[in-house]
Amino acid sequence: MMTSTSVVRDVWRVASGEPAMRSEGLGVRAGPSTLAVHAGETRPNAHHALTVPIAQTATYTFADTADLRDFMEARMWGGARDRTEYGRYVNPTVAAVEARLAALDGGGDALLFASGMAAVTSVLLSFLTAGTHVVITDDSYRRTRQFCLTFLKRFGIECSVVPMGDWAAMEAAIRPTTRLIVSESPTNPYLRVLDLTRLVEIGQRHGVKTLIDSTFATPLNQRPLDFDVDLVVHSATKYLSGHNDLLAGVVVASESLIALLRQNLGVLGAVVDPHNAYLLLRGLKTLGLRVQRQNESGQRVAEFLEGHPRVRRAWYPGLTSHPDHDTARAQMLGFGGVVSFEIDGDLDATSRFVDAVRLPIIAPSLGGVETLIEQPALMSYYELSTEEREAVGIKDNLVRLSLGIEEVEDLITDLEQALERY
Repeated sequence: MMTSTSVVRDVWRVASGEPAMRSEGLGVRAGPSTLAVHAGETRPNAHHALTVPIAQTATYTFADTADLRDFMEARMWGGARDRTEYGRYVNPTVAAVEARLAALDGGGDALLFASGMAAVTSVLLSFLTAGTHVVITDDSYRRTRQFCLTFLKRFGIECSVVPMGDWAAMEAAIRPTTRLIVSESPTNPYLRVLDLTRLVEIGQRHGVKTLIDSTFATPLNQRPLDFDVDLVVHSATKYLSGHNDLLAGVVVASESLIALLRQNLGVLGAVVDPHNAYLLLRGLKTLGLRVQRQNESGQRVAEFLEGHPRVRRAWYPGLTSHPDHDTARAQMLGFGGVVSFEIDGDLDATSRFVDAVRLPIIAPSLGGVETLIEQPALMSYYELSTEEREAVGIKDNLVRLSLGIEEVEDLITDLEQALERY
């Protein structure tokens, strides 16, 4: 079990030749940025292309009926993994991305989906059946909570929501029918960091699988599988792609768990387009550079905001004032590029501040090269009253800033002028 920063740092050195690597030509040991560029490729590529070609096809051909019979026989016995008859089951470009993501997260295999929510919902539908029960922390992504609390009820699946970090409440919520504990770490928008060691201990003691949405961390800042978490989900739309130009999601886990999900994906059909897979593969090549810049900028901006007289509170795991700072230091290598903060004023005053910044762009999402800013009370919770928003922890004066790769001095200067003007 990985429990210290020094031990966690060692796990980034991934040996070439592990099942998750599926690539040739790498040295014996490869770091995360090397994996982000090379893992999942078997060179030479088709037509001797440097980059993985886009296999833009929906169906695949066979030379004759004997060729088809050989394929069907191989598939019956678990073979023919790299070949298919139809694009909903396998695509060479998609497979290359999956192998690279599995290597980055240290998993036995990975499965790509059309969006992050498709990844989450497919896991829930695959591991929960009528009469079973799921536990989810209250600071998890609101659409995931919504799916658990409303949609799953149609199938006779019950859900309990527990406060983030309240271990007694989590223990009390587990039932004989509980099959899954779901959380996000770090969370949105307060960047709460779950103690993964403690989560896994509870899950294993009760025979319950654990799922972590690690979108905000990326595999470069945190690898939950190294703590024996069962399943890791990322919205690949965010940091992994890095350019705000595609939708995708991924689940990383053991080969056996991914095999179950892969079988169900063929029925559910939430497959990713091969061109989007190629764009994701291209974005992954700069993941190390982008995350390093965003980690550095996140820390600098958080420290600036915490020290500003018009900022009531800044939320960032790299700040000693953050409630989960010690946990974050123990299990993360960096703290990401999202900073949330509360400023002096009400809903309208906060809107004036957001309008006063010049570089950040008002938009949802995060993890891209452009810095984005949003007022969660308006962007995600507009339909709720102030009282209803505060009941779920969203204050009218809360701002979420998703840092891109711009010069951090320029961003701080811009935030400073906006704080003085609004």
